[in-house]
Amino acid sequence: MTPGGLDVTIKINELPTPTPIANGWQRFAIDCEGREVSVSVRPKIWNKLVKASQEYPLWVAAITGKMGADTAKGFVLEQPGVQVFEKKPKEAKGG
Repeated sequence: MTPGGLDVTIKINELPTPTPIANGWQRFAIDCEGREVSVSVRPKIWNKLVKASQEYPLWVAAITGKMGADTAKGFVLEQPGVQVFEKKPKEAKGG
């Protein structure tokens, strides 16, 4: 068998409800088509999500990481990273 890596990308467009954990870290869950993904992020990443929700009327965040341990309803996302993008509203086509 050829070895490979499995990276997961999850896209969200609203701020999740966090549970504070030690040293400013935040934990939240994302419903991914019926599977619950548990994500723990450091303060810098959490603040990036909060800032996007406050500054952009429309936005999307791509949360990437590795599939970690299984949970009762899904899995833990390991080594999460976040990229945030402002979404521009689509203009109506007319003529």
